[in-house]
Amino acid sequence: MPIAVPAPAPAPYDGDVMARIYLDYNASTPIDPAVAAAMRPFLEEGFGNPSSGHWAATGAKAALKDARGKVAALIGADSDEIVFTSGGSEANNLALKGVAVALKTKGSHIVTSAVEHPAILAPCRFLEEQGFEVTVVPVDRFGLVDPDDVRRAIGPGTILVSIMHANNEVGTIQPIAEVGRIAREHGIPFHTDAAQSVGKIAADVTALGVDLLTIAGHKLYAPKGVGALYVRRGTPIEPLIHGAGHEDGRRAGTESALLAVGLGKACELARDLTAMDLVRVLRDRFWQRLQSAFGDRVVLNGHPDRRLPNTLNVSFVAQIAADVLARLDGVAASTGSACHTGHVELSPVLKAMGVAPHVGMGAIRLSLGRGTTQDEIDLVADQLVSALAPTG
Repeated sequence: MPIAVPAPAPAPYDGDVMARIYLDYNASTPIDPAVAAAMRPFLEEGFGNPSSGHWAATGAKAALKDARGKVAALIGADSDEIVFTSGGSEANNLALKGVAVALKTKGSHIVTSAVEHPAILAPCRFLEEQGFEVTVVPVDRFGLVDPDDVRRAIGPGTILVSIMHANNEVGTIQPIAEVGRIAREHGIPFHTDAAQSVGKIAADVTALGVDLLTIAGHKLYAPKGVGALYVRRGTPIEPLIHGAGHEDGRRAGTESALLAVGLGKACELARDLTAMDLVRVLRDRFWQRLQSAFGDRVVLNGHPDRRLPNTLNVSFVAQIAADVLARLDGVAASTGSACHTGHVELSPVLKAMGVAPHVGMGAIRLSLGRGTTQDEIDLVADQLVSALAPTG
């Protein structure tokens, strides 16, 4: 998991304040103004419990239904296959623990990958403590899973496969459709953590061949505190939260029309991926600027082509990433390493990819979004060139 490095406080410059440039969209996105506008009425109206049967529930119930439909439409699902959650972490936990418990009489083996988000790997460790067995398949130097490794990992007791759609650090897009076909051949439920991919690339559940898919609201311009889990009709799953049977018995707790409306509107906006075409152009311009300026002193981490359109993870060779970011004015980004008392520790993702320490210690994730401009990209590129100019 990348280590977020807060931007330094803006310094005065000619009587003005230095611009703050946000290049950490993979960590979190701002709320889209249209999303905020859709939510605003529910701060005062539509306050009723959606499960109630009187007039005060009508508005909330209708809003919840509409939002559920918009989330489903984004991923090609049916409305009754969408479970609202508090975010991506809960959705991942529900997928893994829910299926594991529901199918424990059939087996106790789970397959995942070495580059998953902690919201997958931590529940897997928990399940191991409960007696389940977890196989972690490796990745290549680009961060790609080999579907044949997944095939070989599957055994008679395998009850779940979980491989992320796209990596949050380096942006590598996994061969989910191929893995999905393998899982179907063996009759095994297949989950993908699509928190980073939804809203950036197409994520149709039928095309991907998944039975469960995770969505995180704050990764696609909705608020924090809301997400969803797609559960293909007929997929066995035990709820994490037991109670009054909300969400068709899959997740107890009174639903928030306010948050659901925000996620629904964000998903409606995300169906149009044309904005990502511009983001890709800016990302590639950024990389070209860095290549031109630094040559072999800068290295791309992740797959050169099978990569999220907004993600640029680069290593400045023999540099320490946190030090590089500290030299930039007002730039918010994340590093792929942490420095502890002179020792640099690479992120598990970079380690799994076999990135050399002298390369990985200079890894910076620059993730763009809808609000990123060419002027910002050029300014940050100029700052990097100035900050890392050879001396002497």
